[in-house]
Amino acid sequence: MTADGYTYPEVGATRAGTRPEGYRYLRVRMRVGEGPDALPAAADAVLSLRMHRALPVRVRASASRAEPGAEVAIGAGAGPLRLLAPCRVVWVREDERGAGFGYGTLRGHPMSGEESFVVEPDDAGAVWLTVTSFSRPATAAARLAGPAAPVFQRLYAHALGVALRRLLRH
Repeated sequence: MTADGYTYPEVGATRAGTRPEGYRYLRVRMRVGEGPDALPAAADAVLSLRMHRALPVRVRASASRAEPGAEVAIGAGAGPLRLLAPCRVVWVREDERGAGFGYGTLRGHPMSGEESFVVEPDDAGAVWLTVTSFSRPATAAARLAGPAAPVFQRLYAHALGVALRRLLRH
């Protein structure tokens, strides 16, 4: 664990676009909307964590919007099978070409690594969500999950894209 509480040393690597060695990588890119209002709406939904809250998970955050240092905990499941995933926001980006943030794992998270959520337009005006992560098991349970863990991560990333698309349609 690093001095600032992260469970991995490559803090900020998702912003830099680097791929640290020794991790599994995930990149899911989905078209979520189009038109002049889509990017600002998508940026707000991502940065306010509404995209995460649109899923059937519990989201606890120490701030109303993603900001460096804010802590976010995602809880899935129920009772003794509840999985808690504590993270801290590492970086935030918000400019005319897109918006997003990355958060890194803290003690208690079943995985160790970082994940980012970025929305950007293409040249035709479509808005895309890209979820990128690098991770490796941090607990015995995550190691026992074996190949199921990356499948779950991919399904979760896809569900975020579906949720964001749904939020932009309303």
